[in-house]
Amino acid sequence: MKRYILTTLAVFLVCRFAFSQQSASSFIGPERGSLVIVGGGKVPAEIWAKFIELAGGEGANIVVIPTAQGDSSIHANKGFSPEKELLEKFGVATVKVLHTTNPTEANSEIFVAPIRKATGVWFVGGRQWRLADSYLNTLTHKALKDLLDRNGVIGGTSAGATIQGSFLLRGDTKANTVLEGDHVQGLDFIHNVAIDQHILPRNRQFDLIPVIRKYPSLLGIGIDESTAIVVKQNQFEVIGNSVVAIYDVTNFDGKKENPSGESGNNGPFYFLSKGQKFDLKARKTIKTK
Repeated sequence: MKRYILTTLAVFLVCRFAFSQQSASSFIGPERGSLVIVGGGKVPAEIWAKFIELAGGEGANIVVIPTAQGDSSIHANKGFSPEKELLEKFGVATVKVLHTTNPTEANSEIFVAPIRKATGVWFVGGRQWRLADSYLNTLTHKALKDLLDRNGVIGGTSAGATIQGSFLLRGDTKANTVLEGDHVQGLDFIHNVAIDQHILPRNRQFDLIPVIRKYPSLLGIGIDESTAIVVKQNQFEVIGNSVVAIYDVTNFDGKKENPSGESGNNGPFYFLSKGQKFDLKARKTIKTK
């Protein structure tokens, strides 16, 4: 498995790339298509239903990518994917599993062919650095962006959530407790964003704070288990069972009025709950009438 040695220069270049994406596009999220970003844990039927709907309903063509689990886990399951079986039970017509740990293979037309036909892709959880090792800056990466451009949907949970941001949090090969490790570049489907998951059960709600202090251009999004954000262009909506935490450096002094309208904003983050919408460009909650 190829591992990247992160030098000071590499950190600078990666972060400069990540932070420049907002100026390159008028949208923080995908201009076309959607993202369904899940914070791990059991994925509720509501979230699966939204993902399938955005992929085209029962006629959807979905590719499941289990690479974050690692070869040993995938081989132990003999290629069986619970996500594939579940999607088929929900009535999806076509579901395929696509996996490699070889970026050369991921850079081949033969490998990406199923993605070119897909209406949706789902990233399984595991370790996000494995996804970066295999797919970052390959034809697979481009094919995923092309899928969004034709109004497809990309979803993922846990590691499959974090990989969708521009900054790859917990991307270290040694341990997922290292916040800024030897992989720091995500697939950048949502620009200038660092995504964390499992935030409440694993007591991670404070972990994004030092990262956002160090890189104040980033917006931090912490998604709790069984919860998702559905991202389209410059907005997302919270769906599922729990909350989403927002980390914006302009709130870190504890003096700014809570943009979510919730109580308890005298701290560096605030929570959004089911049904609330957020403006990614303005970095504030969208108030409903």
